[in-house]
Amino acid sequence: MTSADVSPPGTAPDASPSPVRGWLAVLAVTLGIFALMTSELLPVGLLTPIGTALDVSEGTAALMVTVPGLVAAVAAPLVTVATARIDRRLVLALLIGMVGAANLASASATSFAVVLLARFLIGISVGGFWSLAGAMALRLVPKHHVARATAVVFGGVETASVLGVPAGTLVGDLSDWRTAFAAVGVLGLISLACMVAVMPKLAPESTMTFADLPRVFRTHLAVRVGIAMTFLVITGHFTAYTFVRPILQDDGVADGMISVLLLVFGIAGICGNFIAGALITKRLRQTVCGISVLLAAAMATLAVADHTTFSAAATLVVWGLGYGAVPVTFQTWILNAAPTATEAASSLYVSMFNLSIALGALVGGLTVDAASTVGVLWIGGVLAILVLPIVGGRPRDMAPRPAPPG
Repeated sequence: MTSADVSPPGTAPDASPSPVRGWLAVLAVTLGIFALMTSELLPVGLLTPIGTALDVSEGTAALMVTVPGLVAAVAAPLVTVATARIDRRLVLALLIGMVGAANLASASATSFAVVLLARFLIGISVGGFWSLAGAMALRLVPKHHVARATAVVFGGVETASVLGVPAGTLVGDLSDWRTAFAAVGVLGLISLACMVAVMPKLAPESTMTFADLPRVFRTHLAVRVGIAMTFLVITGHFTAYTFVRPILQDDGVADGMISVLLLVFGIAGICGNFIAGALITKRLRQTVCGISVLLAAAMATLAVADHTTFSAAATLVVWGLGYGAVPVTFQTWILNAAPTATEAASSLYVSMFNLSIALGALVGGLTVDAASTVGVLWIGGVLAILVLPIVGGRPRDMAPRPAPPG
């Protein structure tokens, strides 16, 4: 099962969509969301070379993750409501075009201020695009393909989360960080061209208002739990993972091996995604608890042990398995938690996810500058393990139930 296995009631693809063109549009949206999420997380593996080139500390360079995360958290509901009457194809095209331009601007920037401005624009795109993209897939393909199409779209988030950073780091190591930003910018423009070519006009169907956000939060206990566990896990993960490069360097890992280790992390993350997909149908709560334990264990191991390249790789496999399971598991929890208000619940989830990315990078940056890199591992591990008493030690009716089929 994936996040797409729970389809919002009342949603259906537009009348008689072409299966071939619909799937091409789904793939274009997936490419766009992959480019978006890779853009947001790309600086994680490049903090050291960017900071050196632009003469800022690694803690300050982490603002490249904090700024788009904060902006995306606000943009998710704002863009959804503000564009309620605009053709969704146009909205998505504008947002992905902005990502392409912003990354190309970052690639040619000569000052950190210009990079931060570009990152601000990326935050708007990430928040707006992600909050709309899943619902768009429901209208692009015939009804019996809806679940699979939505899974593919959310797979763009998952793949970017676990492979975007290592791939970008590898490009940066083989060339330089500017080339990595330029490559993602070109990827965004390719996605724009594909969407314009294959996506049909999609008249807006949503009537979501700002009042729906506090209402769904107030009336659904499982939504509140989902938002809380998203905050803890994502903040904890990015408090530590934003600084994984200097952490590994401090452990004595050769600089040229870091991109390889991040690729190991990414491959483990893909495996974690599939493992979680097989578990969450009947064991959603247990999967969330398992994620918490894996993340905390990996961070604690990196904090207390001296590592060779091999042992660091083994620890990153554990970390990758845990984090790779997060998007599909948490998205499924949110969709199950409010099956009659999925757009509002998803907007809250996207906001909290991106806010937590920003807070994690900010807390990690302050910790690295004020204390040491090892401190971010302890903070991240503690936040991750706090999910256990929230999810594992409460009544069973707190967890969401799958929506009935059909």
